Amino acid sequence: MSTRPASPLAWTVGLIGYGEVGRILAEDLRARGVAVTAYDIKLGTPAEPELRDHANRHGVRLVADHAALVASADLVISAVTASQAVPVAQAAAPGLMPGTWFLDFNSASPKAKVEAAALVSAARGLFVEGAVMTSVPPYRIKVPLLLGGPEASGLQPILNDLGFAAEVASDALGVASATKMCRSIMIKGLEAMVIESFTTARAYGVEDAVIASLVETFPGLDWEKLGTYFFQRVIQHGRRRAEEVREVARTVREAGLDPFSATATANRQAQMAD
Repeated sequence: MSTRPASPLAWTVGLIGYGEVGRILAEDLRARGVAVTAYDIKLGTPAEPELRDHANRHGVRLVADHAALVASADLVISAVTASQAVPVAQAAAPGLMPGTWFLDFNSASPKAKVEAAALVSAARGLFVEGAVMTSVPPYRIKVPLLLGGPEASGLQPILNDLGFAAEVASDALGVASATKMCRSIMIKGLEAMVIESFTTARAYGVEDAVIASLVETFPGLDWEKLGTYFFQRVIQHGRRRAEEVREVARTVREAGLDPFSATATANRQAQMAD
């Protein structure tokens, strides 16, 4: 955008997705004085009053659709559920001004990132893939973030000026998201195994003995605290996390492997949310 201010702190950041992650980013950006607009698919549903209450408290301007959001944004951040990464890029691309930055913050497969990039690039937007490498809430805007794609090195200093903790993984698309997806096989799989193990152990009345054995085998981990955290996260966000693990399974499948463990993990995550 030709009229874009030199300092990123004077930019307008547009958030597509105003769920947990979007709201955290909005709060931290607003705390630095950055103008924030947001659009969420839940506007116009019974969830709208909650969204508007949060937006009003933090000085975030909610808009009616993708077109209204991208029209005023210097940087667009897509922070939606995994399956919506490509549809959001498709919806946002027609309204992008040439040179507008577009950061895909979603837990999507490398192939999905490439598809989203093609849509944004065709509209002359500057697409960068983002891979969030751990849970957002403990770190907030400082969550470790890998960037990828030909434009990644240009966006990194901008994001860090805004308060992010971004690092360039590669100038090739897909590397950052592949790193994230492969990590998720382990992390989300561990969550599913702990939940299944502890729930079964409780049913048999042997939970304390199982935890004691795990502590002896892996003394560096607080298994009781870890189990509590896993249960809380999966119960609260199981459906979203199940969708993310299905993207993990897609990533495994695209590598030519049968994603049987990732598929089982997704099923367990979804089951706990029901």
